[in-house]
Amino acid sequence: MAPPLQPQGSCGPWEMRERLGTGGFGNVLRWQNQESGEEIAIKQCRQELSPRNRERWCLEIQIMKRLNHPNVVAARDVPEGMQNLALNDLPLLAMEYCQGGDLRRHLNQLENCCGLRERAILILLSDIASALRYLHENRIIHRDLKPENIVLQQGKERLIHKIIDLGYAKELDQGSLCTSFVGTLQYLAPELLEQQKYTVTVDYWSFGTLAFECITGFRPFLPSWQPVQWHAKVRQKSELDIVVYEDLSGEVKFSSKLPHPNNLNCVLAERLEKWLQLMLQWHARQRGTDPTYGPNGCFKALDDILNLKLVHILDMVTGTVHVYPLAEDETLQSVKAKIQADTGIPEQDQELLQEGGLALISEKPAIQYLADIKLNDATVADTGLFFLFDNRKVTYRPQISPRPHPESINSILQDPKKNLSFLQLRKVWGQVWHTIRRLNEDFHQLQHGQRAAMRNLLRHNSTLSKMKNTMASLSQQLKAKLDFFRASIQIDLEKYNEQTEFGITSEKLLLAWKEMEQTVELCGREEEVEQLVKKTMALQTDIVDLQRIPQGPKQGSSLDALPKD
Repeated sequence: MAPPLQPQGSCGPWEMRERLGTGGFGNVLRWQNQESGEEIAIKQCRQELSPRNRERWCLEIQIMKRLNHPNVVAARDVPEGMQNLALNDLPLLAMEYCQGGDLRRHLNQLENCCGLRERAILILLSDIASALRYLHENRIIHRDLKPENIVLQQGKERLIHKIIDLGYAKELDQGSLCTSFVGTLQYLAPELLEQQKYTVTVDYWSFGTLAFECITGFRPFLPSWQPVQWHAKVRQKSELDIVVYEDLSGEVKFSSKLPHPNNLNCVLAERLEKWLQLMLQWHARQRGTDPTYGPNGCFKALDDILNLKLVHILDMVTGTVHVYPLAEDETLQSVKAKIQADTGIPEQDQELLQEGGLALISEKPAIQYLADIKLNDATVADTGLFFLFDNRKVTYRPQISPRPHPESINSILQDPKKNLSFLQLRKVWGQVWHTIRRLNEDFHQLQHGQRAAMRNLLRHNSTLSKMKNTMASLSQQLKAKLDFFRASIQIDLEKYNEQTEFGITSEKLLLAWKEMEQTVELCGREEEVEQLVKKTMALQTDIVDLQRIPQGPKQGSSLDALPKD
């Protein structure tokens, strides 16, 4: 028998770099080719595997080698000579190396304590659904889908999720339930725990549980309970319940709604609640059955959710974000009608701005604006955020209501001295941190809206400057003409007075000159023009200064003093 693989090893140009993980069958190690830089993951078995598990190990290798899907970890050829380093006579499994680590590592990061970001959730659901579809079409049931069995790899545009440990299954006897499965019980379908016959719907339960955890940051069904008590309590849930939890007083509660806080908008939250109700059905025959698509229609139902085109509208008056699904041919006018119904702002008084300050125009289909969104700013909504202003308002008074606190935070605020267990305290602490972060993001979103308004003003600055210069120029020209005409009238009157000495008079002509002189005086509004020019120049200065004032214009600025006519 070959000697055990040491922490540092080599095989030709290949060198072992690190241990990536330890599973039920053995270890996974990262190897790197020193000549090409290529990296692979090598999975090797422990020596003490039972005959049944030895058979399953060989089956997994066979399955891996015949599968080809972007969301399933691909098998690789074992480098020449490396098989001699195996701990036993079982073959090694070589796989592509995914440098992003497993999903559990990402879920454990502080920023994900109350669930992943909206965009990350949608990407994960798309990837895992695609992988499971492929496996089921190839008559493969994973049976152990959990965050530890999903790894991430950086693609050209985004992280790609890949399923690992294919064909991996354990003995589901009472002994294994108390040992091997104690850490992953929450992802196993009830029929597996009850040692009943099962179908692909066991993966639906695991997928639904995984999705719930990625949305909320915790598993849906009493994650800290022991198996026997867990089974007895969770089986009492109704068909619509997607979470069973203990509140801070220890009372067990059932709910059909996604708990707060999470990072989903209201539209996605409502749609995914209904989808999770399909995936988390206790009875296997009902699980995954969609009212529209029938049995096993849960993937098509998920496609409908993932294909939604959503527009986010931030009401700059109230700070509320309104979310609307868009049809392919939906017009901006249709969106404005929905906004009027929700906000009371008439369509003609709505001004919708993009982050760059450009106004949305009715001639362009609303859905085209989503294609223009660049998701470079983490504080901006994941799909597309536009800013709503009410043109009836001259100044905006504070009308913003903060987000409601989670139930647990309200409980702590009411009773700050309440004693909590470590798990409760950890959860509350995470929710407090998440709430503070969301408040900070809300503030930054409002700042984005202010900057959009500033940029919109700056876009008009050039036009305003031209109009001001034209007005001043025309005023000077008019003044010159009036001065010339006034001088001419004065000369004519002097000549007329000279002629009166010789008895030549004309009351009609004199009256006409007097009327023209009065008209000239009335036309000469130089002071008003000068005041308007000064106010316009002050406004231009304020507009330019807005670029350096993140919080926006001060009350009583020249913007307020500018005439509205």
